Amino acid sequence: MKTISDAIKYILSFEVYVMLPILMFTLSMIIGIKFKNALKYSMTLGVGFLGIFMVFDFFVSKMSPAIEAIALNTGSDMKILDVGWPPLAASSWSFSYVPLIVFLIVLVNAIMLYFKWTNTVNIDIWNYWHFIFMGQMVFYATSNAVLAIIAAIITMIIILKIGDWSAKRTEELSGIPGIAITTLSTAVNYPIALFIDNLIERIPLIRSINGNPEKLQKKLGFFGDSMFIGFLMGIGIGIAAGYSFKEIANLGISVAGVVYIIPKMSGILGEGLIPISTGAKKFILNKFSHMKDSRMGMDLAVIIGMPEAIVTGILVMPIAVILALFLPGIKFIPLGDLPNLIAGGTLIVVATRGNIFRSVIAFIPIIIGMLYSATDLSELYTKIAIDNRVLVTNVSSGITSFQDGGNVLRTYMYYLFTGNRFTLFLIPIIVMLLIFTYRQYKKDEIVIVNIKDESIEI
Repeated sequence: MKTISDAIKYILSFEVYVMLPILMFTLSMIIGIKFKNALKYSMTLGVGFLGIFMVFDFFVSKMSPAIEAIALNTGSDMKILDVGWPPLAASSWSFSYVPLIVFLIVLVNAIMLYFKWTNTVNIDIWNYWHFIFMGQMVFYATSNAVLAIIAAIITMIIILKIGDWSAKRTEELSGIPGIAITTLSTAVNYPIALFIDNLIERIPLIRSINGNPEKLQKKLGFFGDSMFIGFLMGIGIGIAAGYSFKEIANLGISVAGVVYIIPKMSGILGEGLIPISTGAKKFILNKFSHMKDSRMGMDLAVIIGMPEAIVTGILVMPIAVILALFLPGIKFIPLGDLPNLIAGGTLIVVATRGNIFRSVIAFIPIIIGMLYSATDLSELYTKIAIDNRVLVTNVSSGITSFQDGGNVLRTYMYYLFTGNRFTLFLIPIIVMLLIFTYRQYKKDEIVIVNIKDESIEI
């Protein structure tokens, strides 16, 4: 068992922009893509990912000090440290039941595909850590391996189905065919955002507000361009941070550059991904003709370049800091995970079909839930990180992770499997939310079929 666990850790020690090309090259050869093309597409995919991460790292280096300055200017004295997602991910791969959980994830996915309970082949191996960490949390609280594994697998199934139900809109907005997003940190937000979007649609006047970047650009010209919006946000954050004119200008251009460049990197990523995705679908149809809607479960990074997601993420960053400062009971400033709001908001944007106004509105209650969840579970995260020796910083006051540590589904599942009775009362609400998401998915299918039949554009 230890040898298998060590092998898995070694494979996952590669950077995602190295591991994914290797995985996709192997897949390309299996499905019959020519060697030269398989190598080209896989390397292009890796370069696209590398470009996204490079630009995102640059963004973090520019934005984090500004957000921290805003927090310091308020005189906040919150002791818990937001260290982001890395300690949680690192801890998860140290869990003794990793090989078994990974095996069961693959097995359950295969069984669901066989019985047509899903259309998604989840090849997003790196993000299996989200499900493993779910099991690790439950195991720490209960010392019950069976409960821990069940919690991990149920969480995986829920995310897999949300990947199914969000795939039509994901393809529609991103323009990348044959994919589903199966990253827990954004998938969990989709049903909530879909429900809020539906509520907004019922409110006169408010429902007519169109925050789509393309619509804004048509009305405002360059001043509605996402690059200019990013520039304004950078300027505004620089002013709030108390920066000098030089620093404000630097931040404004930096954010504008990120907003402009990331979609370009996503385009490169698409050049590699689309041919492999198309080839995989043809291969699956030749072997299993009933799987006409099959798709690959992918990391959210493949759609992070959508301008709507970038602008939404930047807009909600200062909102998250303000909420943390003024909501009662919050004991940390969301710094470590704050830039990842762009990533976490990808399927929120998909749910609203790119309407930035609705995306921001839908994001606010989710952020509030994350803030309270991340505060509440800080002690558990600190213990797990210390026990697995993944912390290199002073943890005397505890650590947390704003987005992944505050994930509302994982928090709910944790309390459900550790015997919190209040969670039982929420089961009908959660089931109704999932049913609503499924029904909206079926409506989307009908709309798409009608469009194809009538050859019209809406």
